[in-house]
Amino acid sequence: MKKTLKNKKRIYFFLSFCMCILFLVSCSKAKNDDSKNTSQTPITKTSIKLNTAITITLYDSDDMSIIDACFDLCDDYEEQLSRTIATSEIAKLNESGTTPYQLSETTADLIKKGLEYGKISNGLFDIAIEPLSSLWNFGTSTKRPATEAIEEAVKHVNYENVILEGQTITFKEEGMGIDLGAIAKGYIADRIKDLLLEKGVKSAMINLGGNVLCVGSKPDGSPFNIGIQKPFADRQETIAIMQLSDVSVVSSGIYERYFVEDGITYHHILNPKTGYPIDNNLISVTIISPLSVDGDALSTTVFALGLEDGMELINSIEDTYAIFITDDYKLHYSEGFLDNINLIEE
Repeated sequence: MKKTLKNKKRIYFFLSFCMCILFLVSCSKAKNDDSKNTSQTPITKTSIKLNTAITITLYDSDDMSIIDACFDLCDDYEEQLSRTIATSEIAKLNESGTTPYQLSETTADLIKKGLEYGKISNGLFDIAIEPLSSLWNFGTSTKRPATEAIEEAVKHVNYENVILEGQTITFKEEGMGIDLGAIAKGYIADRIKDLLLEKGVKSAMINLGGNVLCVGSKPDGSPFNIGIQKPFADRQETIAIMQLSDVSVVSSGIYERYFVEDGITYHHILNPKTGYPIDNNLISVTIISPLSVDGDALSTTVFALGLEDGMELINSIEDTYAIFITDDYKLHYSEGFLDNINLIEE
């Protein structure tokens, strides 16, 4: 997650315009809207954390130290959960080989959650994907790894070879590693919400590089407007706008991180069974759920499962909804979506 200043600037500007979910209510607009109902002016701050641009906006507090505390919390979790920071718990775990490793309670709980989604997805969501994700490294590389390297990495990817007993974790074989990138931001967003509530904040927006978590609603009781980016479109062009309160919104799409080589587009959502990017007719999935950790994991899971199986899974989960966007740019809604969510299609 550590980047040079140049790379951080590049990440900031790219993600500011190309986030999979856009927080459409800008500070200036929020001031105009809320001035009709409350004297409280929102405060907001953006910073590079977790290898992305994150923004936290408070609508019912003017205490900037609360936002600073949220950013400090991000730093703490990054130091703990990053696979690329050598001193992190995950990096040390990945260096442990087959020796049993004692985890902190937080990391053990998050790995347990990740393993559960491995079972739910029949292995298409796999937190043991580190041998592959580090090989592709979409954050810095624009070249497809060698076929032989991909084939070798796949041999070491299997969540079923991760044994978790309480807070003790053991890899069954050498060459394995954990990557929590598909679930960690959601978990951190939930913890930031907990912190805000402890501080008395009841109206806020948390945006961790596109993982959006609404805390309550606007001070006047109206919902937040959350836009879904039109895949591959310029900057803030949206395909739909949702009016939401007190829920998480997370998207996964092939347009988030990708490169083109020899006319072939390679994106960051990898199939852990083949070692290559998922190849189906989906270009984006957006999950609306009570908890961001579940939305984060589900967005990757249902994308990997595809439209039919992914829709079946979402329809089986209470209080959780999804929008699937296929490569013809059609929107497909899960059961109950249109009955429970006010949607404005662009």
